[in-house]
Amino acid sequence: MANGAQVSSMPASTSRGPVSLAWGAIATLLSGIYTAILAPVAALAALMGRSHEVTLLTRFWGWLIIRTCGVKVEIVGLENLAGLKSCVLVSNHQSFFDIFAIGAYIPGEPRFVAKKELLKIPLLGFALKHSENIIIDRQAGGREVRHAVDVIKSGFLVSVFAEGHRHSDNRVHEFSDGAAWIAILGKAPVVPMSISGSGAFFPRKAIVVIPGRKMRMVIGKPIFTEGMTSRDRGELTRRLEAEVRATFTAEI
Repeated sequence: MANGAQVSSMPASTSRGPVSLAWGAIATLLSGIYTAILAPVAALAALMGRSHEVTLLTRFWGWLIIRTCGVKVEIVGLENLAGLKSCVLVSNHQSFFDIFAIGAYIPGEPRFVAKKELLKIPLLGFALKHSENIIIDRQAGGREVRHAVDVIKSGFLVSVFAEGHRHSDNRVHEFSDGAAWIAILGKAPVVPMSISGSGAFFPRKAIVVIPGRKMRMVIGKPIFTEGMTSRDRGELTRRLEAEVRATFTAEI
């Protein structure tokens, strides 16, 4: 996909009239059905050690939801990922659609850093745990950090939402240094990416999507971490946050 390419589905809705409300309700219901169907398949693939098949299912799942909801995804800077065998992709976080878009359109084998609460979701949690995603458990000490480094060295792209959770106030919040830390330990490039617009149509605690809207992902140039140590993670984190803020836009 070229720089600035757009992955579009259906025309954007400009109001919350009856058509938009009905479309949103139906799209949300169908998205739940897609998840209920594909999660068991992904769980089975994970159980069999078929990580690549889990990637393909995740890609299809995200694409289906985005298409059904009529969301247009604009991607800028995709060429900055070319030639990277693995990396840590660091972004802000507004909506579940951030996950769908990364899973659907970011090339390679994306994996996520996720909270352990997601493991409670039947089948989906199992698939997450057994397909090289990194589950954050503060009781596990450094075990998950070591796992993250192993995942990076295995050639996966690790996606980190550096704010810690979703924010729906249309601002970029302070980044934690976890992404910089695992990138330095794994000697992997770290790539900043801003996500704009997704919180407007499916913010935190939303139940029904507002369909036909647009989101934008702007991928920055990779920052190489060779020669960096743990003492550099604060400065690297501030640099990542600044680059995300520079390309984030409040209006799409």
